[in-house]
Amino acid sequence: MLLKLEHVKKEYDSFKLDCSLEVKKGQVTGLVGSNGAGKSTTFKSILGLIFPDEGNIELLGKDISAITASDKEEIGVVLTEANVCEYLTAKDLIPIMKAMYKDFSTEDYMDKCKAYGIPLKKIIKDFSTGMKAKLKVILAMSHNAKLLILDEPTAGLDVIMRNELLDMLRDYMENEERGILISSHISTDLEGLCDDIYMIANGKIIMHEETDVLLSEYGVLKLTKEQYETVDKAYILSSKEEKFGYLCLTNQKDFYMENYPEIAIEKGNIDDFIILMEKGVRK
Repeated sequence: MLLKLEHVKKEYDSFKLDCSLEVKKGQVTGLVGSNGAGKSTTFKSILGLIFPDEGNIELLGKDISAITASDKEEIGVVLTEANVCEYLTAKDLIPIMKAMYKDFSTEDYMDKCKAYGIPLKKIIKDFSTGMKAKLKVILAMSHNAKLLILDEPTAGLDVIMRNELLDMLRDYMENEERGILISSHISTDLEGLCDDIYMIANGKIIMHEETDVLLSEYGVLKLTKEQYETVDKAYILSSKEEKFGYLCLTNQKDFYMENYPEIAIEKGNIDDFIILMEKGVRK
């Protein structure tokens, strides 16, 4: 196990976090939710940037209180608000990274910069948004980290840049001893990358599911008010009333397709599921 949180709690004036999740070796785990749901607070707790009020965090198989400076070198981090000094060049970062990380590979770093179109001698201030985002991820991967913690790494990128960045992460995961915890507002990024997904709302995990199961077995029922009154609700996770009737999230789409052929059923996507779990009435 690369990362494990057990009821990690943090309370502010108007917000309470109570989060449990795991990241296993060989897996990419997604954390999704709306703004203010608790994603950044969770990331900061893992990285020791804030101190939880309660709960346990295990990182790389150790209690977080026992993590050493050497252990921290095995973690690669990309945070939305953290930026590289923009008056340096990508080449200027090499001696800095070598001083910080014993396993930093200059050759690997330069190869990745070349492969993904990062100029070594241009100041970072003049990079495009996509180039800056790719550089941050390359830096996180350049010191042979076992665990990547990525907070919105694709934010603000066009589809081509996002695909290039996701390809970098897939290449990184060819080593099955590694793992990634990633958050993103772009559900399609996570659908094609993550092995499992946690949904967080109001500081609590409201759903955890394997991505394949989420996309194949979950669905959205569109019910009239009359249908809603008579349908078997055993496999309905959340319901949201609309003008036409009800939207219902189910984790047994096939059951309703077989037993209620007259019902409109959509496959849905992660965005739909988040909305229904957050805004609907959950069982």
